[in-house]
Amino acid sequence: MKNTLSLIFISFLWISCKSAPEANRVAANSTGVVNINGTTVYYEECGHGTPLILLSGGGINRSIRDFEKCIAAFSKHYRVIAPDTPGQGMSGETDTLSYAWLTDTMSKLIDSLKLDSAYVMGWSDGGIVSILLANKRADKIKKVIAVGANNGLRGFNIPEGVILDSVTPPSLEYWESQNTKDIEWYNTLTPKKDWKKVFHNMNTMVYDREYFSESVYAGINIPVMIVLGDRDMISLDHGLEMHRKIKNSQYCVLPNTTHEVFAERPELINAIAMDFFSE
Repeated sequence: MKNTLSLIFISFLWISCKSAPEANRVAANSTGVVNINGTTVYYEECGHGTPLILLSGGGINRSIRDFEKCIAAFSKHYRVIAPDTPGQGMSGETDTLSYAWLTDTMSKLIDSLKLDSAYVMGWSDGGIVSILLANKRADKIKKVIAVGANNGLRGFNIPEGVILDSVTPPSLEYWESQNTKDIEWYNTLTPKKDWKKVFHNMNTMVYDREYFSESVYAGINIPVMIVLGDRDMISLDHGLEMHRKIKNSQYCVLPNTTHEVFAERPELINAIAMDFFSE
């Protein structure tokens, strides 16, 4: 019974996340594709000013459209750069995934675009990568906002009584039965990719007890804000723990908000982000 509960709970990571409607899509000023780490990374740009890199969440239903309700407002103040994560959206396929590999890929994207400085805001898996980038690329990144981020399986709001070691990935068959519309959408994308490969790669990456070492927190010397919804799938105590380990960081909890911060509270997260970046 405990194993069933935990499987259903953690399956929520990328079964229940719904993307914003396509009608909210903001037309990009430009698009581009760069070859990095053996795959292609597709990105869109709009607006002018200091670059703001937006890093989306993980899963076959995740892409640049995670930020559809926010990009228009951001583009009035920043040069918004929104890449699709390798294996997702319009980016190419990858054989394996890890947060370290994704961080290296996004770090090389910064260099490929010849950015002198930038802000970074990531959500969910993108939030995890943004924390790692804060440690890795202080030479280029001015400030980071990590939304819905965690460091390992223990960071999730696992139901009381469920043993962490009992939490296992859902079967491919179960996941497929719950995500038929997302799979259909994913199969329309170019370049073509195998959704089953993404499923296995995500499970391998997400179901680790810890994603990065404690030394990452200690090595961050730029301003960071940790943001969670008050009803997030990430534990508020875990968010507070990350905040306390990153010196001079800020911690923000959004009221009446789940993990879907950018879909549910776009005006609020926009205002908070722009205030933080302008300090």
